[in-house]
Amino acid sequence: MSLHILDIAENGIGAGASLIDIAVTEDVKENRLIIDIKDNGRGIPADLLAHVLDPFYTTRTTRRVGLGLSLFREASKRCEGDFKISSRQGEGTEVTATFRLDHIDLAPLGNMAGSLTSLIMGNPNVDFVYTHKVDGKTFRLDTREVKKELEGAEITRPGVIKFLGDMIRESLADIRTV
Repeated sequence: MSLHILDIAENGIGAGASLIDIAVTEDVKENRLIIDIKDNGRGIPADLLAHVLDPFYTTRTTRRVGLGLSLFREASKRCEGDFKISSRQGEGTEVTATFRLDHIDLAPLGNMAGSLTSLIMGNPNVDFVYTHKVDGKTFRLDTREVKKELEGAEITRPGVIKFLGDMIRESLADIRTV
């Protein structure tokens, strides 16, 4: 799942987003995993929005297929979930996928710390807000706050990236403990 999240966040960055909001909610009581990714990029024109889930349609000239969104949608459908994409030109795009949490075909969440630190390191001028909830416990990372604390030091410094990766891993482990 973390690679789907990485792919969709990269789509937003490619669309000129300066802010990517990633929310992951694991609700054991409701048996749901919800992944919501919003960006403030250019948005998708209405005439293209109808085509974005077609794996053989892409606006890119570097390749002839665009599998990311269609694979993410199929993963949610396969796990008795739902998939929505909404976009407004000039305002951004939101992708929401839900999954039955205990479904046998649900892929693991994966390396969220690695995906997030890759996004941060590769896109220092983009801000990321990552919120992860597990049964009422919440972890939140906002790179705008991190940048303030750094007082002008680069967020891409190896020591900062290592610290952020370790913090994300430890915080996710903490909110998963009973």
